Amino acid sequence: MAEYNFREVEQKWQKYWAEKRLYKTENTSDRPKFYALDMFPYPSGAGLHVGHPLGYIASDIVSRYKRLKGFNVLHPMGFDSFGLPAEQYAIQTGQHPAITTEQNISRYKEQLKNIGFSFDWDREVQTHQPDYYRWTQWIFMQLFNSWYNNDSDKAEPIESLIAQFEKNGNEGVHAVCDDDTPAFSATDWNSWDEEKKLTILLHYRLTFPSEAVVNWCPALGTVLANDEVKDGVSERGGHPVERKKMKQWMMRITAYADRLLKNLEHLDWSESMKDMQTNWIGKSFGCELQFGVQNSNRVLTAFTTRADTIYGVTFMVIAPEHEWIDELTTEEQKATVDEYVTAAVNRSERERQMDVKSVSGVFTGSYAINPFNNEPIPIWVSDYVLAGYGTGVVMAVPSSDDRDYRFARHFDLAVRLVIDGTQDMEDPTEKKHGIMINSGILDGMDSRDAIKKAIDHAEQQGFGKAKVNFKMRDAVFSRQRYWGEPVPAYFKGDIPYLADEQDLPLELPAIDQYKPTETGEPPLGRAKDWTYQGYPLELTTMPGWAASSWYFLRYMDPENDKEFASKEATGYWGQVDLYLGGTEHATGHLLYSRFWNMFLYDRGWISHEEPFKKLINQGMIQGRSNFVYRIKGSSNLFISRNKLTLLQNLFQNQKRPELESEINKVNEKLGASYFGGDGQLLIISGEELVDDISIAHKNYSIANVTPIHIDISLVKNDILDVDAFKDWQVGSKDAIFILEDNNEYICGYEVEKMSKRYYNVVNPDDIIERYGADTLRLYEMFLGPLEQFKPWNTNGIDGVFKFLRKLWHLFHNNEGDFIVTDDQPANDELKVLHRTIKKAQDDIENYSFNTSVSEFMICVNELTAMKCYKRAILKDLVVIISPYAPHIAEELWHRLGNEGSVTQTVFPQFNPSWLVESEHEYPVSVNGKMRAKMSFPLDMPHEDIEKQVLASEAIQKWLGGKDPKKVIVVPKKIVNVVV
Repeated sequence: MAEYNFREVEQKWQKYWAEKRLYKTENTSDRPKFYALDMFPYPSGAGLHVGHPLGYIASDIVSRYKRLKGFNVLHPMGFDSFGLPAEQYAIQTGQHPAITTEQNISRYKEQLKNIGFSFDWDREVQTHQPDYYRWTQWIFMQLFNSWYNNDSDKAEPIESLIAQFEKNGNEGVHAVCDDDTPAFSATDWNSWDEEKKLTILLHYRLTFPSEAVVNWCPALGTVLANDEVKDGVSERGGHPVERKKMKQWMMRITAYADRLLKNLEHLDWSESMKDMQTNWIGKSFGCELQFGVQNSNRVLTAFTTRADTIYGVTFMVIAPEHEWIDELTTEEQKATVDEYVTAAVNRSERERQMDVKSVSGVFTGSYAINPFNNEPIPIWVSDYVLAGYGTGVVMAVPSSDDRDYRFARHFDLAVRLVIDGTQDMEDPTEKKHGIMINSGILDGMDSRDAIKKAIDHAEQQGFGKAKVNFKMRDAVFSRQRYWGEPVPAYFKGDIPYLADEQDLPLELPAIDQYKPTETGEPPLGRAKDWTYQGYPLELTTMPGWAASSWYFLRYMDPENDKEFASKEATGYWGQVDLYLGGTEHATGHLLYSRFWNMFLYDRGWISHEEPFKKLINQGMIQGRSNFVYRIKGSSNLFISRNKLTLLQNLFQNQKRPELESEINKVNEKLGASYFGGDGQLLIISGEELVDDISIAHKNYSIANVTPIHIDISLVKNDILDVDAFKDWQVGSKDAIFILEDNNEYICGYEVEKMSKRYYNVVNPDDIIERYGADTLRLYEMFLGPLEQFKPWNTNGIDGVFKFLRKLWHLFHNNEGDFIVTDDQPANDELKVLHRTIKKAQDDIENYSFNTSVSEFMICVNELTAMKCYKRAILKDLVVIISPYAPHIAEELWHRLGNEGSVTQTVFPQFNPSWLVESEHEYPVSVNGKMRAKMSFPLDMPHEDIEKQVLASEAIQKWLGGKDPKKVIVVPKKIVNVVV
């Protein structure tokens, strides 16, 4: 073929890879292993846009490179296929979400295969399939049957806890458990009936049902995790979210908080990602202090990291959700408190945490007693205190805490200074440490020493104790939805029991509708006989993060029907060596998967504690949107971007003659045709008319236009296809355009999120159809560093497309004849090749893909200029490029006469000797002006360089027969002849 026929070549090799199952991976090998994984996608109905494959392409390049380097590579793909969109569609249409999901998966797989990924499709997982979620249910059951032993610092079987209870009660048991867990003896335990024992065990189990304040979204009919709520609305769909107490299954992730934090330092993750998880876990050291309530037997417990400031406490603040709020509110304050609480509890915790500027609250009417000085202090309620963090009570020290200070100033509450040096400060909270003042037994001490003394005093007096606190809370593990994993638990009264393992999977039942029941129960309440051994089954389903918390393990052994994965498979593959995905999963999936992996490690089912060794968060490919500018006052009059800018600038700069001339041009083109008679179009700028320009009966302002998003498929290089625009939507058929002088309409543009609502989604299928998959792969890498956000601009893709055609023409002449020779390569050619080998190798090892694409272009340009068609050079070049552009590489590899796939060969060995320079090209100047360039061996003595320079004809003519005063030779730099 004379020109490169990418469609024919790509279809040919994709078929070959599939038929040969070229990327099938075995679980045993003498070669070193490499596990490359992308965060698997939810298969939405919209399919992929060009932003989605960015990380997939990067991981595929690494996977192909590692195979060439002799690794046994696991590079799988699957689908996180339980999700809200399919269920919302089911609610609207009645179509079972499985049908929608499987149609979407089919579409995704087609798109992924068209891009040429080296996925081992034999290992595909789909989380909505019973043979997958059987094991999600099994892991849930193991969590239910486990507790966390602080002595061994790991999860253990619940039977070992029961054995301790039978022998000693819970005395001496150091477990992670509920704060309200009662103390009991062995006698107590052994005397209790089954129901009482099981109730006690719920205080210890790693998953358990509990009343919890949750993010309830009525529109979606489900509870959302904190990371799924943004600014008081659901992240998906933007629906209002309210705070509500509901019975939920919980996961005791807090048991792992310390390990999740400590292990971060050993992970090859970005510092920003580690910071996000560190802040979310939120470990702090301090103490709990007990404040009695005046005229009540209630005691409020507050956690503080600054016990030294106890004498500066001038008020208490409790969370709006606090369980004693009604009891603490006096009759006089009840109406005010009730109104405030109703508004406050409907704001999400994330929103309340982020809102650091607003100040709001109300006085309950009650007072607490400071245990250090017995001073009564007012109790307020404010939404900046969270029920789930610490105790839901804050001892407010306005002289030391910024938020307390603003609260006190806003409500005119007392501010007592306790750090010396703050007396003359406008904002005393700026000084965090110093000598204590106005602080009773702590006076005169350094604040750092005073912290310990205050805690010791509280413990000695019995109204406080040292404590480590975490901001992270236990995770909600229930969704009031149909489309999710059924929870394998049934109830006898209020006590949960597990189904037998032999009865797994517990499959989703058929129901008539996919919305909650008329009585408000989850959709599973509609199922007929949703029972187990005659007892009611759990009606909620598992959350979206359940399946993704262990899928990376199932890839290791996806056909195993005896266990989630064999010890041999998990022992061989171990950690994921390279994990790619977005930063939006920092406090969701990436924490939950670490938690589940640690649990499975503790219980001995896997041999690695952390799931992901190296994590790369790829940036987002942003869309490049296009706009047309509609003149306000008109429904169908659009002005081109440059024409608009010109008219506005002429008006603003008061260039009246030029403005009149431009407007008259517009009127000549549009006036009569637009108004259908002898009237003319008058365009004005600003509020006042420009006089004596025309006699129109309508006025439009070019200073006031509305930019309107349009489909980018109607635009090429920002030039609008006006006929296509008129056919685009019903309302655009009568569009009138004020064009540029060359009769083109130039659109505006902006870089923003790629989204259907902005009409800026670029379908990879369209790019592949027009340019080919290899062009798409190379271009996505060429756009910029992997971790950075960058705009998609199809205008720049032609350069990559041309590069592949240039590469093709190193092997073929214009008639399509194969022109590769067996001639021996020259030194310059070997130098270009080995420079490219080194660059490609170093870049892939450092995950810096964009600069390799540039190097490939330079290499091909240089070899083309050298007319290098030599097999010894081109064979290695094909291998180097193959991870990035596998289709053309396979075709060229085959045409070079090689057997099998280019994937099965070896990456070329870099020889550094070819990059060692033997000579240097010197610019030669005469009296500071460059007159020639001359090359000399690097080891040539200065005297010899001087002789050759002076003897050259190029320099002689500038000397004019004169003897030079001196010749300056700067090694590897310049030669300067001074006359």
